[in-house]
Amino acid sequence: MWAASCLASCCAACACNACTTVVSGISRRSARIAYCGLFALSLIVSWILREVAAPLMEKIPWINHFHKTPDREWFETDAVLRVSLGNFMFFTILATMMVGVKNQKDPRDSLHHGGWMAKVVCWCILVILMFFLPNEIVSFYESASKFGSGLFLLVQVVLLLDFVHGWNDKWVGYDEKFWYVALLVVSLVCYLGTFAFSGLLFHWFTPSGQDCGLNTFFIVMTLIFAFVFAIIALHPAVSGSVLPASVISLYCMYLCYSGLASEPREYECNGLHKHSKAASTGTLTIGLLTTVLSVVYSAVRAGSSTTLLSPPSSPRAGADHPLLPLDNKESKQEEKEKACKPVTYSYSFFHIIFSLASMYSAMLLTGWSTSVGESGKLVDVGWPSVWVRILTGWATAGLYTWSLVAPILFPDREF
Repeated sequence: MWAASCLASCCAACACNACTTVVSGISRRSARIAYCGLFALSLIVSWILREVAAPLMEKIPWINHFHKTPDREWFETDAVLRVSLGNFMFFTILATMMVGVKNQKDPRDSLHHGGWMAKVVCWCILVILMFFLPNEIVSFYESASKFGSGLFLLVQVVLLLDFVHGWNDKWVGYDEKFWYVALLVVSLVCYLGTFAFSGLLFHWFTPSGQDCGLNTFFIVMTLIFAFVFAIIALHPAVSGSVLPASVISLYCMYLCYSGLASEPREYECNGLHKHSKAASTGTLTIGLLTTVLSVVYSAVRAGSSTTLLSPPSSPRAGADHPLLPLDNKESKQEEKEKACKPVTYSYSFFHIIFSLASMYSAMLLTGWSTSVGESGKLVDVGWPSVWVRILTGWATAGLYTWSLVAPILFPDREF
């Protein structure tokens, strides 16, 4: 009996030690994904409160202080904005605290990777506190979110360029006929998708009998960009590839659609107003999916020295460290050596991405176009969101074109 008790105690101690070692090994490597999980939690909370919080918020005097109670939609929007503001504050505070972290010896490195229970509690407190703020602060945050969303879309472009170039280099690196054919097929599919999409945009947003010159201009400019990308990429002096050009063309056309779909419902050239509910649901689903994928991709790619998130000299995270070290002495020695190693990516910029993503997700969940006027009525401010997305598409075209021609214009510089 005594022997069995001792054996059970030893097994339990060994199990606890092993679990502790595994958790400590995983926590550092999975911190970026954990932040993605917290961001996903904010989206879920926003979605839930958008559906159920309106009746409660109508009874809060510092929120509902209008002479006439606004529509239910306004309270749904306000709930999403307040959760988003709490999420934005959480990641902005972390970004500020992580400025200047250069090596893993810095105490803030441990703060970035650990203390998850405290972080979740702080996040909850911040979100709750946002519901005690006056409407004016939330309204200012709503306006600022439109510009922050544009910046996040530009970050998406940089990440998309990094992904597509990496994809192209990997397939070309195989140096086999099959992969060259695969590149050609994918490129053709993207171009066909771009031109088919443009046809749908002409059908939806340039109805016959209406003067829709602005919408026609937006669509034609995007088509011109697609042709320009292909011409520059295939030019002998440019070391480009048709795959990135085709993917960026399709993305620019999507941004054009996203901008046109944001036009006010009463605008005669917005052919989707008859199907506004279905269109908004589809746009919201695609937008949220794109946002989550972008944030997850930025978190995963943050350990790569090829992205803007990492210093060129930084090593890959966890490249030479086993998940479950067998020798405790070797583990301690590795910890000492690790203490002087540089960080694998910019912690501050990493959190800034989440801050901008919080703004962008708030705009998606609120439709970009709901604010409240003095009478308590909803005011449609869709045109700012239209121009944010259209200008983002043009900036995308400019960034991609610059990435192709810059090495020729400045051959002595590394791009």
